[in-house]
Amino acid sequence: MWVNRNVSHASVSSDPLPEVSFLLSLIQLLSLAMLAWIVLSYIVVFGRVPFDHPVRKIYDGLSRVIEPLLKPIRAVVPPVRMGGASVDLSPLILIIGLQVLAGFLS
Repeated sequence: MWVNRNVSHASVSSDPLPEVSFLLSLIQLLSLAMLAWIVLSYIVVFGRVPFDHPVRKIYDGLSRVIEPLLKPIRAVVPPVRMGGASVDLSPLILIIGLQVLAGFLS
């Protein structure tokens, strides 16, 4: 049987398309912004940061981007009650969803 070993596989590339690469970078940036937002939320809530503090302004800016993404998840997944407190799982679900999407794209 004859096999052509000189076939070039130039059409098959492991590099993602520029659009996919941009989306992967955007997903990574959004995931990092989510983590920063979570940390800042604890600082703002438990640290009682005043409204004119720079940390509060950064938190508010991130909230304007992240809250619209969390709203549909919160409509489906209510906070989990743990004694007298409740835990909002929507940020965790969003980060996991973003990572799953990044896995499909790469």
